[in-house]
Amino acid sequence: MAGSNIFTKIIKLFATMKRIFILVPVLFAVFAVFAQDAGNKIDELISAYSKLNKFNGSALVAKNGTILLNKGYGYRNAADKLMNNEESIFQLGSITKQFTAAVILKLQEEKKLKVTDKLSKFFPDYPKGDSITIKQLLTHTSGIYSYTNDGNFMANEITKNKSREEMMALFKDKPLDFSPGTGWNYSNSGYSLLGYIIEVVTKKSYEEAVRKYIFTPLHMTHSGFDFTHLKSPDKTTGYFMLDDKSSNPAPVVDSTVSFSAGAIYSITSDLYLWHKALEQNTILSKTQQQEAYTPVKNNYGYGWGIDSIEGKRRVGHGGGIPGYITNESRVPEDDIDIVLLSNASDRSLDEITKSIYAILYNKAYELPKERIVILLPEETLKQYEGEYEIAPGFNVIMKIKDGEISATPTGQSEKILHAEKEDFFFEKEEDVQVQFTRNDDKTVDGLILNQGGRKMTCKKIK
Repeated sequence: MAGSNIFTKIIKLFATMKRIFILVPVLFAVFAVFAQDAGNKIDELISAYSKLNKFNGSALVAKNGTILLNKGYGYRNAADKLMNNEESIFQLGSITKQFTAAVILKLQEEKKLKVTDKLSKFFPDYPKGDSITIKQLLTHTSGIYSYTNDGNFMANEITKNKSREEMMALFKDKPLDFSPGTGWNYSNSGYSLLGYIIEVVTKKSYEEAVRKYIFTPLHMTHSGFDFTHLKSPDKTTGYFMLDDKSSNPAPVVDSTVSFSAGAIYSITSDLYLWHKALEQNTILSKTQQQEAYTPVKNNYGYGWGIDSIEGKRRVGHGGGIPGYITNESRVPEDDIDIVLLSNASDRSLDEITKSIYAILYNKAYELPKERIVILLPEETLKQYEGEYEIAPGFNVIMKIKDGEISATPTGQSEKILHAEKEDFFFEKEEDVQVQFTRNDDKTVDGLILNQGGRKMTCKKIK
């Protein structure tokens, strides 16, 4: 009887193993079909944006260790008719910040610094440096003035090589925006200081430190820092504006200016290597990533913005530097990585990212459509004139100008809104849509502002 029971168990075991061996290929086949279908849909989506001159660059989307798409769209260099592809090299702008933060965490791991250390430990003469911590620099809670708010400098000096002393002089003696730790204000100066701290601690250049801790171990061979002098044939030209009729090349920001706040250049597949390393905890441990992904204020951690999708944590960061807008968005729990790199200052990246997530999670989404401008009679346009409150202290004034509506937000330049139909307007360059609302008497009483996939209801106050 005992032998019979053993024999029966063996038969059942083999039967179970057989079912497993059959199930595994089926699961692989199902995922392969999903990957191909999702890849085709994502390509169709981005191609639609590209045809409308709303995306010009390269894109990579991966899930569960499989690259669903890695492709270029539009021109790498419009003058020479060279096209973007998966090898095109882009300036990343502020995506750089996650690498700067990672090096800080590596140095903390090596006990060469602590995020609780004061700025004065590294720069003893920095004003109020004894009240500002590394963590506050990482999380934009230091109150330090951002040098990119200096309009004169940004207009005239960004292409020039600058010393550490010249850069620090732009913000060192400026009043703090708030007492350290009490508020939040995005500060590129804070991230430049992190790079200078890295140099003080490692006795290496910022570039050498990032290569040592990240680029070299991960074989990120197409990534670097000095975009101005890069000679690669894969180097893209950045444009303020690029469409079928014209182009406006942008100046290249010198790496000593953007530095540890935004100087890194890369390609889509190198950023995917970074994503895989984070998934596998090879550069930063799970504990270190948990620290980096914990929001302090304004949903911001250590070089990462944090929110959620489908009940799961989503982390990412965008970048903006003359001629380039970039975005990397990840869902670590589902091993999702979305990388969009544009060399034409495209403003649709958030909207595209949102639709890609809809594809990956089998949700509804829409392909972009070409909007046709119509002209409305002046008596209709007069109904929209007035002042609308977007947020407390931040309004937009609507006026008639040359047969269309001009919109001037508080402290910003005028934008022209084109009519698509009565009560519906759009702005071509910034991907903004405005729907005017009416009360029961059919009088205009507000508007709904749709920008980057986010909607805000604004009331008419004058």
